[in-house]
Amino acid sequence: MQFSNKQILEISEGGFFGEGNAQLPRSLMLMIDEIESISSKGGKFNKGQLEANLKILPNHWFFGCHFKGDPVMPGCLGLDALWQLLGVYLGWSGLEGKGRALGVGKVKFTGQIYPDAGSIKYKVSIRRIFKKPMPLGIADGVVIHKDHIIYEASDLRVGLIKRV
Repeated sequence: MQFSNKQILEISEGGFFGEGNAQLPRSLMLMIDEIESISSKGGKFNKGQLEANLKILPNHWFFGCHFKGDPVMPGCLGLDALWQLLGVYLGWSGLEGKGRALGVGKVKFTGQIYPDAGSIKYKVSIRRIFKKPMPLGIADGVVIHKDHIIYEASDLRVGLIKRV
């Protein structure tokens, strides 16, 4: 299954997975252009995977403020994209609640994303999904630029909370 850019924007508006359920951030914090594949099989642990991408535009907002005279995409935005994708996976799986990043085990940065990068790719491999007491996903993810892994994150955690 795939999600087009139009569908990604719909997910950011809320209601795509049911009213009050998982949604992507809007506008400037949305770090995904499209999801190329999402599946409950495959990935490093054969429990599910996602592949997505983001076109890097020289005028992205973060290049103007990070860093003066040395523009680079903040690594935390790539990490956030991996959390965003894990939240999408939980919503796509039919689990209810609003997604919240709950942590990460280990993060490693071995490259940087500059304004002329063109595009980056994300891959998320599902480790485990808990349905109770609170829906929770655990996954590993990578950010890839020009066929090289430049960010790695293990034990990404996203939970789905329900407001009472």
